[in-house]
Amino acid sequence: MYAFSAKIFKIGINPYVLVPAAILKDLFKDAGKDKGPIPIQGSINGYPFTQTLVKYSSKWRLYLNTPMRIGSASDVGDTVEMRISIDTKERTTPMPSKLLIALQKNKKANDIFEQLRPSLKKEIMRYINNMKTEASIDKNVTRAINFLLGKERFIGRDKP
Repeated sequence: MYAFSAKIFKIGINPYVLVPAAILKDLFKDAGKDKGPIPIQGSINGYPFTQTLVKYSSKWRLYLNTPMRIGSASDVGDTVEMRISIDTKERTTPMPSKLLIALQKNKKANDIFEQLRPSLKKEIMRYINNMKTEASIDKNVTRAINFLLGKERFIGRDKP
């Protein structure tokens, strides 16, 4: 576990902290890579979190979502106490069963889905997994298939 103090900055609407270079070097070594998202676990002012360290605009940033900031009683401009380490737990997004069935029934949509970048597949699956009612799931599975076929917008996008 690595500990450091960091000021919370904001880029666009996204609050984040920068991880010190020496700790970044150790995290890359722990992760066995130096590019691509790095799964992180830790705490901010003692509040536990699971997050992903990402590179954006040539800087590695640890974005702080709303629950993290509320739980740690911190906001943009504050200096916080961070503790982080590599998160080795498997992070998978399960395929919604109704989406799987719909994709099996529609070869063209399935072929397009299989060619999507992993992050977009995950976004679609996560969106449907978060639906609360069967009616919402059914409606959004239909929308996802239509989106894959280029017939309608879905998850704020025009085309896959």
